[in-house]
Amino acid sequence: MADIRPFRALRYDLGKAGDIADLTCPPYDIISEEQRREYLSRNSRNIIRLELPKEGQNPYEEAARTLEQWQEEGSLRHDMDEGFYLYEEEFFSKVDQGDTRKVRGLVCRVRLEDFENGVVLPHEETLSKAKEDRFQLLSATQCNFSSIYSLYHDENHVTSQRLENLAKSCPPRYEFSDGLVTHRLWVINDPVAIEALRQDFAGRKLYIADGHHRYETGLRYRDALREQGAYLPGSQYIMMTLTDMADPGLTVFPTHRLVRGLGHFDSAALLEACREEFDLLPQPGRRESEEALENFYGEGKHAFALFDGAAWTVLVLKDPVVMEKLLPEKSPAYRLLDVSILHSLVLEKLLGIDKENMASQKNLTYTRSAEEAEASVEKGESQCCFLLNPTRVEEIGQVAQNGEKMPQKSTYFYPKLITGLVMNSLRD
Repeated sequence: MADIRPFRALRYDLGKAGDIADLTCPPYDIISEEQRREYLSRNSRNIIRLELPKEGQNPYEEAARTLEQWQEEGSLRHDMDEGFYLYEEEFFSKVDQGDTRKVRGLVCRVRLEDFENGVVLPHEETLSKAKEDRFQLLSATQCNFSSIYSLYHDENHVTSQRLENLAKSCPPRYEFSDGLVTHRLWVINDPVAIEALRQDFAGRKLYIADGHHRYETGLRYRDALREQGAYLPGSQYIMMTLTDMADPGLTVFPTHRLVRGLGHFDSAALLEACREEFDLLPQPGRRESEEALENFYGEGKHAFALFDGAAWTVLVLKDPVVMEKLLPEKSPAYRLLDVSILHSLVLEKLLGIDKENMASQKNLTYTRSAEEAEASVEKGESQCCFLLNPTRVEEIGQVAQNGEKMPQKSTYFYPKLITGLVMNSLRD
């Protein structure tokens, strides 16, 4: 099953590079150009220069040169000994009425496995444009700058107890806040602890939570080197952060849908067509719509909110049996996802936005912010928006276990893993 390995991480020498809080950043795919410039203004060696390169005629080659330069000057150094890394995020959670949550993960190398082997399982479709970008960066730098986020089952919580004991045994190597999340990192060098953790995962499967594009890129790069007859043992592995699927700190946010550019869009006709399969509940505004969605979520009902610029309406599925008829080839877990219901019964059937259209984001775009979705419609940038409830963690595992993939942008794990604490050089 899962083969995890310790590694000599590439890490910043803070004496030469600066404050770790000014050297790290969120994942590349949620950073705007304005935010990118802001990170670089704090410290010119911020990891964003490597993870999201924009300088030079060939930004990927420029990132490779920058990586080499930082190692030569000592701003980046390999750890002396192989190890695992324990990463913890502490954050404020509205879900818990204002309490804080903590989520922990084990950062390690994981042997790349083809999906058909059933060891590392995806849960979400990917976009080809993003994969090509990541492939070009990996080919040039031969380094994982950010970690893939994966989940695992551990019914007896053996690993979580090991990690708890390790966290208590010494202070973290790093501890800082980015304003929203407090990040902590421990280095695990004890050979006994390393081997115990390796054995924990020997019989487990891993479920990718975030980083599908980077994992598929890792597979592609590994295979490309094999075809060339090139020898690079590090290419057989990829950096991952592994978290217990039952970790109480795991938080999933919904990703809302924005519809735009449809020549035939008629909101009144759309609502009337929805009556066949949904109960329509008018709402006074966005906040009331979100509250209604939360209530239906607690009741286990399938619902989403529609805003067409004039009014808010919550749509509640009348009978889930319709999904069995519509998607007989899919598992019950897949059929009863809110995103499956929305995509199949409304976006495809009623609005004519097929899967290819969705993948190219021609008439469908995404946002995590309900306020942003509402504003986009009010400004006329979008014709309507759909607010969804979050996908449950157990649903993610069920769909992946069945060998199926959710529509893209079905999940948004929060908080994102920060980039720049540890890096995995494939050359080491």
